[in-house]
This record gives sequence, structure tokens and C-alpha cells, in this order.
Amino acid sequence: MSTTEQEYTPIQETGVGKKAAGPVGWLDDRLGLAGVAKKNLRKVFPEHWSFMLGEIALWSFVVLLLTGVFLTFWYQPSMTEVEYTGSYLPFNGLEMSNAYKSTLDISFDIRGGLLMRQIHHWAAALFVAAMIVHMLRVMFTGAYRKPREINWLIGIGLLVLGIIEGFAGYSLPDDLLSGTGLRFVDGLVRSIPLVGSYVEFFIFGGEFPGDIIIPRLYMAHILLIPALLLGLIGAHMLLLIYHKHTQWAGPGRTEKNVVGYPMLPVYAAKAGGFFFVVFGFLAVMGAVLQINPIWAYGPYNPSEVTAGSQPDWYMGFVEGAVRVFPNWESNIFGWTFSWNVFIPGMILPGLFLTVGVLWPFIEQWITGDKREHHLLERPRNAPFRTSFIVAAMTAYGVLWIGGGNDIIATKFHLSLNAITWFVRIGFFVLPVVTFMITKRICIGLQRADANRILHGYETGVIERSPDGGFSERHAPLPVGDQYTLTARDRRPAIEAPAETDKNGVAAPHGRKAKIQAWLHKRYYNGMIDKPTVEDVHHAEEHLAEHDGHPVELGDEFQGVSETGVPRVH
Repeated sequence: MSTTEQEYTPIQETGVGKKAAGPVGWLDDRLGLAGVAKKNLRKVFPEHWSFMLGEIALWSFVVLLLTGVFLTFWYQPSMTEVEYTGSYLPFNGLEMSNAYKSTLDISFDIRGGLLMRQIHHWAAALFVAAMIVHMLRVMFTGAYRKPREINWLIGIGLLVLGIIEGFAGYSLPDDLLSGTGLRFVDGLVRSIPLVGSYVEFFIFGGEFPGDIIIPRLYMAHILLIPALLLGLIGAHMLLLIYHKHTQWAGPGRTEKNVVGYPMLPVYAAKAGGFFFVVFGFLAVMGAVLQINPIWAYGPYNPSEVTAGSQPDWYMGFVEGAVRVFPNWESNIFGWTFSWNVFIPGMILPGLFLTVGVLWPFIEQWITGDKREHHLLERPRNAPFRTSFIVAAMTAYGVLWIGGGNDIIATKFHLSLNAITWFVRIGFFVLPVVTFMITKRICIGLQRADANRILHGYETGVIERSPDGGFSERHAPLPVGDQYTLTARDRRPAIEAPAETDKNGVAAPHGRKAKIQAWLHKRYYNGMIDKPTVEDVHHAEEHLAEHDGHPVELGDEFQGVSETGVPRVH
């Protein structure tokens, strides 16, 4: 019997396994889940730090559910005016909505209430942030490519619902800051041409603010949106298991396998532990970092606005777009069209969303690549896509600056008008600049990879030639590194479409194919192909030659550091 067999004990033969056999068998007789569980609980998941981003979003959502249940015990979703008589003495005797009063009570009179409120708010911010970063990772690495397009759309749906859920929760305290945010949204809704006022009356039950928006947002916040989020998260996870997890290229990793750990026991134990890490991190943030101190703002009053009001960070780009957009308004047949609100507040976010939804299909059409992909792509190996994402991030960041233009002007003693013009110009110019810079960096990194494959790595060994010259000796990369650097597709060829058929008649869809060919060329423009097999073999033969060198490096030699100390390559 081998050593491995001696150390391994099947779970059914352990003490726990024998005790659980009876109940498990009873359940399997009635539910028949053993077959499904046996297959899926051995599902293999790869390991890489970037895969934790999705887990952070998932565990943040669990924390939101747990802390949210606690808050529902005491929160009152009512806009009925009451007199405050709680522990926060500056507000004693002040008229306010029941929603605001109950939030003050949670903060000052319920044991652990303020801590739960703050954990809940931090978890909401982390939930949205983790989803955005996770989706950026998916975009940068091409993980949305066939067959994961539907899962990408589910991710977009989760992000949109997460933002709406966050905004709904942000509005529930009915303090001056959240009321200002609601008024901002009311303005966006009213700016919709022709039907804006009707939509506003539908949402608010009359003119803003009315007295039913808080109860409506509350029901959406604790029932409707969480139910949709749970359903989409379930669908996301099922598709993740069905498609198998993507993985980074490396030795032994192909499009047809997954290298990693099984769901049970390794991955489940690590994921479970990671939940407590996320929960602990949020608890520490809730305990030591104050967020949304509603008592500092006071109850909402439509005739007042908080100086320096800022929305939650994920809504900042919309606020910035509205602040810097020119004051365009039209009056046609007695109807006022507020383009200065409608375009930046409704059209622009819709444009961001539409591009995100359609991107996998647009890229597939441009590249003509309809194959399945389970290996992730290094961002440098898709220069156009990487540059496009960076350009979009730049536009998003510029609008953020616009959203905080008053704070920036105050803190840094700058002109508010100068900042506004910087954002207006920068929104169009800076994405182009960052696109070009990013693309050049990607192509430069591709060249560096090709050089490493063909010329090996620098050993740190300095040699002197018979004519007195000095040079550094190079050695071939380890085979595993060579495989990792070359595990990508070669640039596909696409032929220019024929403009006419054999009879000289204009070919159908000729213009569409011509556009596709032009975009294909632009997409791959400047991209460096990986070296061919012949190039690699030739380079290996060259690097293996040590004629004229005093010693052979040997297979285990991995170079030396700048100080001459052997190092691990």
C-alpha cells in the first residue's frame, strides 16, 4: 500500500461519515440528490487572487441581507410627521418624518443599531465596488466570450439592480442629504420629453416629494430587488458551474480542462473562511469609519439643500455629467425640453449601459471569432479591447471630477468654472489620449514577451569575447513560461469582401462586410503575433549553443541577481 493510500480515508469510513450515513441516505431516498451532488461537489475551481473579486461581491450581499434583517425590526417606512423625543438632544421637539425618527432611534437608542447601520452601508458600497471591479476583470481578460455571453448579461443586470438597490437604501432615512438625492432623481425623471411629468406622478404618487415614496422604496428595497438579485445570483452560479470556471493559461491548462481544487472540501472551506474575512473587514469599517451621519444633516425639507451634497460614489458620474452639461433647453409648442438634464442624466448612462450589454456581440462580430474560450486572455494580448476599457474608465473618472467640482474648488482653492471647462473638454480628449497610450503600452509588452521567448532571459552572467567585448549571456525560458506566454490565438485573417458578384452586380451585404473588414483591421492594428514554432525552435537551438562559452549553464540554472546571487527565475 502506498503512502498516499495510507493517509487517505474515504469520508464514508470516517466517524462523521458513518454517523451521517443514515440521515443522508434517508434524504437521498426522498430527494434523489446524491447523483447530482456527487458530480457537482467534486467540481474543480481554479485558484487566482482575481477570482476573489466575485466572492467579495457575493459575501457583501450576504452581509447586506443579515444586517438588513436587523434594521427592519426597528425602521419605520412612514412619512407621517412626528415629534422627536429620543436621545439626540439637539433634535428634541423637532417635527420630522417617522422614517427619519426611527433611523435616529436605531442610531442612538437601539443597542448595536449604529454599528449595524454602518456595516450595512459599507457593505452596500463594497457590494457595488466589488461587482464593478469583478466585471472589469471579466472585460479585461475576455471572460465574457462564448459561451458566457448570457452570464455577462446577468452580471450587467446584477450591477444595475445593485445600484438601484443602493440608491433606494440611501434614500430611506429621509434625511436632508437623501432627500436632496431624491430630488435629483425627480429632476431626471421630469426631464424625459413628453411623458416625464406623468412618470413622476406614477413614481411619487403626485408632485415631489409626496408621502408615499419612502414606503414604496422600502418595499422595493427589502422585497422586490433582493428577490431579483437572489434569482440572478442563482442563475449566475448555475451557469458558472455549467460552463466551468475560466482559468489563466499555464502548464497543463487547456481549453478543455480546469486545474484547481474540488468544491469539497478544499474550495468550500476556503470560500467559507473568506466570508468571515469579508464580514470581519466590514465590521471593522463599521466600527471605526463613520458613514452617512444623518444627524448631521437633519430631516428633509424640500425648501432646503445640504451645502456640498454628494451622492454615493457610484452615482457620482451622473451628477458630474449634469453639472457640466451646457444649459440647453427648448420650448416647442408650449412643451419645455430640458436637454441639459435629459442628455447627461438619462441618455449618457443609457449609452454606457448599452455599450456594456452589446460589447461581447460587437467584438465577436468584428473579430469573427465564434469559438468557445475557457482560457483567459492577458489584457496586453487584446490591445484594442484593453485600451477601449481604459478610455471608458477615463471618461467615467472625468465625470466623477465634475460630480465633486464644488468640493474640489473649495478644498484646492480652484475656480469652479475652470474645473467645469476641464471636465467638458477632458471628457472628449482624455479618453482618446489614454486609449492611444494604453494601446502603445500593450503592444510594447507584446514585443517584450516575444523577445523573452526568442532571446531567453538575462542570466546575469557577463562574458568577454576574444576581441575584448563584454556581453550578457541569455538562457532559454523554462518550458512552462514559454507555454504561458504563447498560449494565445494568432491574429485571425479576414479577407476583404467582394463588392460585386460574378455578374458584376453589387454583392448583397457588401457594405456591411466592408465595414466589418475595416473594423477588423482597426481592432488588430499594431498587434504583435506570437512567434511561430519554427522561430521558437531556431531560438532554442541558438541559445543552447555554448561553443565558445567557458561553461554550460545547465538545466537548473536560473540566473543571478545584480549582486551575483543565484535567484529563482
